[in-house]
Amino acid sequence: MKIIVPMAGRGSRLRPHTLTVPKPLIPIAGKPIVHRLVEDIAKVLDEKIDEVAFIIGEDFGEKVEEDLKKIAESLGAKGTIYYQDKPLGTGHAIMCAKESLSGPAVVAYADTLFKADFNLDKSADAVMWVKKVENPSAYGVVKLNDNNEITDLVEKPEEFVSDLAVIGIYYFKDVAVLKDELQNVLDAKLTRGGEYQINDGIEAMRKNGLRFVPGKVDEWMDCGNKNVTVETNGRMLNFLHQDGEKLMADSVKIKDSEITEPCYIGENVELINAKIGPNVSIGDGTKIENSTIKNSLIQTFAEVKNAKLDNAMIGNFARFDGDFTQISIGDYSVLE
Repeated sequence: MKIIVPMAGRGSRLRPHTLTVPKPLIPIAGKPIVHRLVEDIAKVLDEKIDEVAFIIGEDFGEKVEEDLKKIAESLGAKGTIYYQDKPLGTGHAIMCAKESLSGPAVVAYADTLFKADFNLDKSADAVMWVKKVENPSAYGVVKLNDNNEITDLVEKPEEFVSDLAVIGIYYFKDVAVLKDELQNVLDAKLTRGGEYQINDGIEAMRKNGLRFVPGKVDEWMDCGNKNVTVETNGRMLNFLHQDGEKLMADSVKIKDSEITEPCYIGENVELINAKIGPNVSIGDGTKIENSTIKNSLIQTFAEVKNAKLDNAMIGNFARFDGDFTQISIGDYSVLE
């Protein structure tokens, strides 16, 4: 089994944080988004992962490539790096990894997280993971027949056809079939808004009689911008806390401070006269003093003083001293 992860864009909606760190490597509850994503996919698949193929931008750098390969190795898999040199859509991104497109595989976009407990129907030719939503007109949705098979894929329907939204994770019994159809899309220069889309390959597969079924997830969490990323961090912390996962490192130094769970607090964090939580993640080596922080995400080696933060996001090595509340400052920023 393989996992194919298109993640070429840095994520403009999450700036300034993605100016230095690609969005899929932003930590949620102490672990990069893409790391949590592939781990959770592996749990649903419940079988050995042989390869994780990452499609990235050429400007991501060697350090990012090394980190991604380590994520694959943590699953006992080989990590493979491919490059998408131009932002030409989801179908184009997947085809950048065409050397890895064979056999059973999951394709997953690295800006979403999920919680699911379902058995993957491996008798189907493909599975599209979906979540029931309240506003289906904002999403691509699937329509099912009486046999629980996908009969239609409708993008942002103006009239109600279904409330099952596609979340951007797909299983293919043989991903080479998708590769062939996407190659046809590229050869025909079939674009939508100047981009090649995975949906055109999927629609061609369905028209050729392949059987698609839904895989319904319990929770779907976006990481598209600062506000939803902070919200997703809080939701993930609550899930991990309910599961009994250890979220605070033994090396944390606490002086005249109190912590309201759930919170993730990394190695060698120092808390002095601080009130932390709920729903706060603090990365390794960060120091927080004379501050009250809730519903926030603070990355590694930051320094926060005299703050009252709610719905805030602070990057690596940033320094913050002040009376702002809903701030968003990127790596190495100084706000005093």
